Amino acid sequence: MLYALYQGTSRRPQLLSLCLTQAATTSRLLSTSLGLHTKLTHVDDAGNAHMVDVSDKPPTQRSATARGRVLMNRDTFNLVKQDKIKKGNVLAVVQIAGIQGAKSCSQMIPLCHPLNLTKVSVNLRLIDILPGNDHLCCAVEIESVVKCKGETGVEMEALSAVSVAALTVFDMCKAVSKTMRIDGVRVVEKLGGKSGHWKGD
Repeated sequence: MLYALYQGTSRRPQLLSLCLTQAATTSRLLSTSLGLHTKLTHVDDAGNAHMVDVSDKPPTQRSATARGRVLMNRDTFNLVKQDKIKKGNVLAVVQIAGIQGAKSCSQMIPLCHPLNLTKVSVNLRLIDILPGNDHLCCAVEIESVVKCKGETGVEMEALSAVSVAALTVFDMCKAVSKTMRIDGVRVVEKLGGKSGHWKGD
């Protein structure tokens, strides 16, 4: 509701501040009710957005793995697989785009820290048959692993790599099909930092 008001008024700075204040309040209430001691680190107690100060944190080895996929019909998939997309080799361009996405993360996400990345890999897998989907029955699956030695994690860089790679698949193939769908972009594993090792699905 607040977002709808934000879109339709000239008092956007005031409403943005109100939205952030509500987010901070909701975070504190949820943390209290669930017995947690966490809060939104990018929002201070007054509801103002800020970049987290990591000056006093020791640098540690960090890594994060993210995955996602682009669903497509079989005709489009076959063109990708056979390297017949007119724009060029889809998989080669997508890999480079994903690496560039990770490196450009702090320029796209306003409160992310610029990081000295030590590794970015983007791996692609062609999935020929997806169960339960008659139309978008194929996919290009994307996995990115990002590493650095620093004071903050690289989850956003891994997500940026996958997201930009997926958008590039769409851009390379949109002349053939507009029905493609980007799906399931998520972090599946992270290492390092205060929370240590975490692994999802």
